[in-house]
Amino acid sequence: MKNLCALLLATLLALSCKPTEYGFHKRDIKAAQKLYGLTFEGDGLNTMYDYLGRNKRGYMEMREFTIENETFPAVAFDPHPSGFMAPEGEQRRLTFEIPQNIALPPTEEEIAFMSISQLASLIKSRQLSSERLTSIYLKRIEQFDGQLQSVITVTRELALAQARKADAEIAAGKYRGILHGIPYGVKDLMTVDGYPTTWGAEPYRNQQFDYTATVVKKLEEQGAVLIAKLVSGSLARGDVWFGGKTKNPWDLSQGASGSSAGSGSATAAGLVAFSLGTETLGSITSPAARNGVTGLRPTYGRISRHGVMSLSWSMDKVGPIARSAKDCQIVLSAIYGFDPLDPSTNTIPLDTSGPSVKDLKIAVLMSDLKNDESANGHNMLQALSVLEKDLGQSFDTLSLPTDFPYAVFDIILRAESGAFFDELVRSGKVNDMVEQHSGSRANSLRQSRFIPAVEYLQANRVRRQLIDYIHELFEGYDVILAPTFRSRQMLITNLTGHPVITLPTGFDEKGRPTSMTFIGQLYQEQTILQLAQHYQELTSFEEKKPPLFFGGQQ
Repeated sequence: MKNLCALLLATLLALSCKPTEYGFHKRDIKAAQKLYGLTFEGDGLNTMYDYLGRNKRGYMEMREFTIENETFPAVAFDPHPSGFMAPEGEQRRLTFEIPQNIALPPTEEEIAFMSISQLASLIKSRQLSSERLTSIYLKRIEQFDGQLQSVITVTRELALAQARKADAEIAAGKYRGILHGIPYGVKDLMTVDGYPTTWGAEPYRNQQFDYTATVVKKLEEQGAVLIAKLVSGSLARGDVWFGGKTKNPWDLSQGASGSSAGSGSATAAGLVAFSLGTETLGSITSPAARNGVTGLRPTYGRISRHGVMSLSWSMDKVGPIARSAKDCQIVLSAIYGFDPLDPSTNTIPLDTSGPSVKDLKIAVLMSDLKNDESANGHNMLQALSVLEKDLGQSFDTLSLPTDFPYAVFDIILRAESGAFFDELVRSGKVNDMVEQHSGSRANSLRQSRFIPAVEYLQANRVRRQLIDYIHELFEGYDVILAPTFRSRQMLITNLTGHPVITLPTGFDEKGRPTSMTFIGQLYQEQTILQLAQHYQELTSFEEKKPPLFFGGQQ
């Protein structure tokens, strides 16, 4: 009898564990619950079986359907807080005065570090040809990039053709504007027809697209010269890519930070006049800070991402990295605006009707500076002192909220990146990526498959509450001044879509740049650019050059 009972029990266990047509056991459901902190038992567990099987069939059917890279989810992110009234008017490019009294420097390295306005003056007056300027930058890439590893693809033939075309047009009196003939680079998440777009990742190192990103086309229409596709950290994470690690030109023992690592490094070292980067959670502000340049992350939806790799449809932004706030303003005016190919863009104009610098209402996230004994903290306090003295005011102080469940917000980024890179993960090619440690993009993509849709939507509901809270907190202020890396301002403003500009404030004890960040109201890039330009007129940190790449002189 005992043996018979044991046989019956074994039979029942075998039957309960036998996979059905769906390819999984009921015990798999029970085990999976543990990942999500749930406990279903009895009928609550058993009755789910058919539903989960139908879900799986749906997944398999969907995976047979082709989804193009440029397809946005039907559920779009709206950064506007409750009751928000967007500025009205016509989108137009700003006009910039080109200085008339710029003399051609005696050395090529001095030319390479000139501002966009200065270079435009030399090109328009025909003291300097675009072809010669392009050749100067190409030569510097050849000379220095072996140390920096900031360039993935040099677009030499395209650059020289565009430069010669610019020179011919200018000679014929067809001047297109301040960017005509100015060489630049783009982060290699942006497509350029005829050249690889590698996304910095081994599985995509030979990838090419037969179309060009909208932002690159806009710059081409204004006569700018594309000379290089610059390093993106692998799939927009960090400064490590399939070719190595991009370096900080101020300290070659240190990475350039990411993921717009090549844009920050190449701009700081004078390999390009300016560059474009992207940010989801710090990828413009961080390399700008690390490499001692100025980086503008515009309001979410300000600039088209058509032709740009998606990491998070609801958080990605494109923006300029340049040597000054004025240069960032020039580039922003050239590339912003509505694009029918990108459903996140809008028709909101650049608002130039704001108050003068002296009348700006300014607050500081001072609690984020408490107990900061670092050079970053010290130099930011010095910067605040300079501004308060010049503007004749004492800035108010604000503190960011601490009671939101900030840990859940990474769910949004990881879930959306997991969707974009679905095929990479399921094919197993994710295992070919250079970095495979627990904090790597490869591992992030693998574990994204275990984020429930319910939790993703709940995180976005909390995000909506955060957007309204921050809107109320910032209301009444034109600019919020903040440390770049302290506290949670970088996370919060990326979630809410607010624009920021990051600019240098000096150097640490090892001669490496320090920085601070200005936060603006939605669509008020002009205000933070105005204050940043004013600060840079009072100081000269943006004019400093890394000695290793400027003849050892300052």
